[in-house]
Amino acid sequence: IALYIWQKGEGPHLTPVPEFCTDDVSSYKADHCATTFSNFLPLCGEPVKKEDVFVAVKTCQKFHGDRIPVVKQTWEREAALIEYYSDYADISIPTIDLGIPNTDRGHCGKTFAILERFLNHSSPRTPWLVIVDDDTLISIFRLRKLLSCYDPNEPVFLGERYGYGLGTGGYSYITGGGGMVFSRIAVQKLLASKCRCYSMDAPDDMVLGMCFSGLGIPITHSPLFHQARPMDYPKGYLSHQIPVSFHKHWNIDPVEVYFTWLAPNPEESLNGKEVGYNREEL
Repeated sequence: IALYIWQKGEGPHLTPVPEFCTDDVSSYKADHCATTFSNFLPLCGEPVKKEDVFVAVKTCQKFHGDRIPVVKQTWEREAALIEYYSDYADISIPTIDLGIPNTDRGHCGKTFAILERFLNHSSPRTPWLVIVDDDTLISIFRLRKLLSCYDPNEPVFLGERYGYGLGTGGYSYITGGGGMVFSRIAVQKLLASKCRCYSMDAPDDMVLGMCFSGLGIPITHSPLFHQARPMDYPKGYLSHQIPVSFHKHWNIDPVEVYFTWLAPNPEESLNGKEVGYNREEL
């Protein structure tokens, strides 16, 4: 929008308006703001049960030693149903070898194998599937609250929305690193459609977006999922939300990131209402 208004210097100049300060309602500045934000997690009813969320973690043998221990130190304890899918069966984790070799590019083959396994081997009473990378940091506790706002009997495909070629008839997709959430009925409709990977190493999230677009199933965007690290976003943007996920371990302490940004504190655990955070510089 800014580039459009700017018009390479020929457009109108923008004037800062201090009254549009977008402070939190608890800020001392809020009385003088034209806009404020309430900092709370959407909650539309009782959080979904832990047993209603199946978590699938995509990994490979070369990351078993450094990424999986982070998951186990942080958010694994929040998940009642969790499986690790790899190119090597390691009983110490344990991981499940789906028979799909690891690829350096996309992981479409592995993701579709996970979808097939969820449909055919998990309990049909489990309505939600979450697929994450082994370097995704996620709050299953908060996700269960967020999912109270969605009907599992509808085809739901939820996460952080990206777009590909939208100006020329492209499609939206849920970016995989922040976590992709599927209702069981969405998985059923997808696999019944016969829409599949054009190659085993195709980008899984983009292929899924293309498939769901062809089915007429809309992508549901939530700004609470994040494809990148906290430091990759403006402080003001993150200060107005209670995040569900972040992604990547590069140049950070992922355990510290989890406990600073995603671990539920006692007040949040009790009521799920507005919560203030003292977040460290990351």
